This record gives sequence, structure tokens and C-alpha cells, in this order.
Amino acid sequence: MNGLNKGIRKVEIALRWDPNPAGQPPADLDIVAATYPASDPYGDPAYVVHFDSRSPDGTIYLNRDSRDGKGFGYDEVMTLELDRLAPRYARVVVGVVIQQRPAERTFVSVINPGLRIREDHTVLAEDDFGGVLGATAATVAEFVRDGSGVWDFHPGVHGFDGDPTTFTRTMGAARRS
Repeated sequence: MNGLNKGIRKVEIALRWDPNPAGQPPADLDIVAATYPASDPYGDPAYVVHFDSRSPDGTIYLNRDSRDGKGFGYDEVMTLELDRLAPRYARVVVGVVIQQRPAERTFVSVINPGLRIREDHTVLAEDDFGGVLGATAATVAEFVRDGSGVWDFHPGVHGFDGDPTTFTRTMGAARRS
């Protein structure tokens, strides 16, 4: 890293899936982002952004929300303006949750899911959730601010099995090896 590196500044997280066949209840996936303070980057999130909220300062917001995967291209899109996020925040963890109504679902029951993370036109990561087929949710990205204020991207899809409320409370906890 040199003195000219600005790090990750503005990121788009995009999620797609195909609608379920007629007669079956729709699959509803949601992107969520949790922001953690520098004083406790692995503790409780300062706030969580999801389908019916945005960050208090407007730096993290959902551009597109789908309840059934019937959109063209990417069905859910969230933007993170990390370069505008207050210095008191040192970490942002992004996840994908499958809504569990009317019955429990895992990624294996979602038709053709896909994830793309990009900055401007540069794709940083893509995934199809094939490594977490039995999970009900997954973390998909972690952004960490270093001591000089530069944001770094840590890719990786890590599955979670449980209800969405528990996931949003625990998605930023340190992972055990």
C-alpha cells in the first residue's frame, strides 16, 4: 500500500435470484448491513440497515428491494458510501437473510441466487451461495477502516443457521477458526 491508496470508497452490493414457480410461495432475500464503532468493532452493531431503514447519516441505503425475485437483473441493491461514514465507525459487515415465512428456507431452496460486490465498474467479488446451501443467512462482505482512515474489503461468504433477528445481532461477531 502506498500513500496514494484511497482504499474502498463507495460500494454496491447486488443480489439476484429467480422467482419460484407458480403456486409456490415466493423466496424473499434481503441485504443487511451492520455498522460497528471503533471503540468495539466486534461487539454490538451501532445500527443495522435493512429493507425498511437506512443509516442515520444516509451513507448506507437500499436502492432496490424485491420480495419475490421478479425483477430484471439484480433484485436487491444496497449502496455503502464508506468514504462519507463518520470516523467513529471502523467496521461494516454485510449479510444476506432469507425471510423465513411461511416456512423455513435455506439457500438450496432459492433458485439461481447470485451476489455481486463492486466499486464503480470494478467487480470485487461474485458468489452463488454454493458454499452455504444449508444456511438461512450469510455474511458476504466485511469492510474495515485502518488507522489512517482507509477502508479495506475482506471478501467471503459465511453461512448462518437461525432466525433473521439473531443473525443481525451476531453477524459481526469474530469468527472462530
